[in-house]
Formats: sequence, C-alpha cells, structure tokens
Amino acid sequence: MKGAADIVESEGMAQRRAMAKAITLLESTRADHRVQADDLLQALMPHTGQCFRLGLSGVPGVGKSTFIETLGLHLIDKGHRVAVLTVDPSSSISGGSILGDKTRMERLSVHEKAFIRPSPSSGTLGGVASMTREAMLVCEAAGYDIVIVETVGVGQSETAVSGMTDLFVLMQLPNAGDDLQAIKRGVMELADMVVINKADLDLAAATRAQAQMVSSLRIMRMHGMHAEDSSAHMQDRIVLLSALKGDGVADFWRSTYRLLKKQRDDGSLQSKRQNQAAQWMQEKIDSGLRHRFEMHPAVKVSYAALKLEVIQGHLPPTVAARRLLEASLS
Repeated sequence: MKGAADIVESEGMAQRRAMAKAITLLESTRADHRVQADDLLQALMPHTGQCFRLGLSGVPGVGKSTFIETLGLHLIDKGHRVAVLTVDPSSSISGGSILGDKTRMERLSVHEKAFIRPSPSSGTLGGVASMTREAMLVCEAAGYDIVIVETVGVGQSETAVSGMTDLFVLMQLPNAGDDLQAIKRGVMELADMVVINKADLDLAAATRAQAQMVSSLRIMRMHGMHAEDSSAHMQDRIVLLSALKGDGVADFWRSTYRLLKKQRDDGSLQSKRQNQAAQWMQEKIDSGLRHRFEMHPAVKVSYAALKLEVIQGHLPPTVAARRLLEASLS
C-alpha cells in the first residue's frame, strides 16, 4: 500500500490508485490493517480540512447519480477537483453490494479531475458506510477541494451524512407532497438545501412542491436557520432543476456557495466541524467497546445459552444483558 506522501503529492492515475488502496486499507477489519490505517490517517491529518463537504440524499429514482455527475462536471469546469463517495446497500442475506454508481456516472468517472469511490453499507445505519469519514480525509489530502457523499437512500435513519458534511442536500421529486410529510421530521429538519429534480417534467407540480416546503419551513425552520430568516431566504434554499438537462444546476451551486461562505464568515462552519469531530470520536469509542464486548472470551461462552433462555421466555432480556456485561468486565 502506498503511503501518505503518494496520496498527497502524486497526480493522475497513480494518485487515484493510491487513494483506492488507502480506502481499501481503511475499510479492512484485520487487526494488523487497523494499525496501518491509524498511522496513515495520522500522517494525512495536516493535509485535510480545506475542502467543501457536501452530503446528498433522496428517494430512489430521484436522480441522485445524474445530479452528481452534472454538478461534478460543472464544478470541474469552474476549476475544482471533485471526489464522490457513494454508498450502496448491502444485502442482509448475502452481504453483497452492487456498487454500480460508477456505471451511472460514465462521463464523471473517467474525468482526470474526478475520483469516484463506491462502498458497501455493510449493515451500517444512517445511509453511509462505516469508513466514510476516513475516506473523506483521504480525498481531502489528495487535493480534492469538493467531496460529495451520496447516501444509500432516504428515510428516518438516513441522516448520518448531515453529521459529517458541511451542507446536507435533500433531493425530492415534483409530486413528492405526501412522501414529504412522511419523512420531513426525520430529514427535512436536517436539510440545508432542498433540490426538486426533474422539474421540467411537471413544472406546475414542482412549483407547488416548492411552495409547500417553504410553508412547512416557516413552522419547522430549516436546520441552521435563524428566526429572522425570511421566506425569500428559505425559497433560495429550495431549488428547482433538471439534472438531466443541466437546467438550474448553476443556480443551485451559487446558492450553495453563498450559504457555505456565510457559515465560514460567521464561524459556524468551524464550530460544526469541531462538534462533528467530537461525535466521530464518540462513535468510534462506542463501536470499539461493542467489538471488545463481542470478542470477550466469557461473553462468547455464555452468549448463545443466555440468548436461548431469552428466546424461550425463561430469562428477561435485561437480566441476560446484565450478566453478559458483568462477564465482559471480569
């Protein structure tokens, strides 16, 4: 595996190969690889933190891949380097994933100033992969100034991406009124921007959806907005576009960049990233403690028998859990 210097200093295909190998190392669960991964991240840290992190989620079929490709090519034309981290759902039966996002972004995936990395969710909740944050650091250290994270889909749990990016974008369809009511408490409150894609198919429906969202946000207040924000500001964050035709993508980026600049100027972006880093550490502690618990010899010996007693109704789950926790501390 190439080292941190190869990721930071090299360019072109060699750099992308080094990045791919680095992310594969970070995703590995082997104990010896974890030590190497920690050393790599430590070496990359001085070269991170300068990019713009954009999170993206939306219902299946909303056009996330088309939007990312159109936006990515637009940003490259503006002089940016774009990295895309996509997450595909893993089968709960086989554990496999399709990882087909590269095939849906044919033009962007072959561009020399773009890097696309699909990863399996592997059972991780929140619509992201377990090592998405670490993969972002690799992309930042390699000089990609815009990193886009696309989640599995959208629902009440598909919100983890908002806790690791600077701006969270929710994509909707023009006729999403009823669907919006079902998800808005879980996702809409976290969204910084809302994109109504395929607006060209039914402009009247898209305009109605935009008005409905503005009305809802008057009550809920979009995440990060202040009481003095006007309806005009809210409407500026709800963009109508057609990713397939490229219409409205430039307007979306202008609105997004203005919002990002405002957060940088008022210091809220720095504060957000600090809170995200602390939350990241806590999540790693929690997952590490769970792993140690599951690997403890005493837990391995008792777990199956206690689980059977719980299933058969002979033992309360709370008692079984307490016994296992006590065993792990012995």
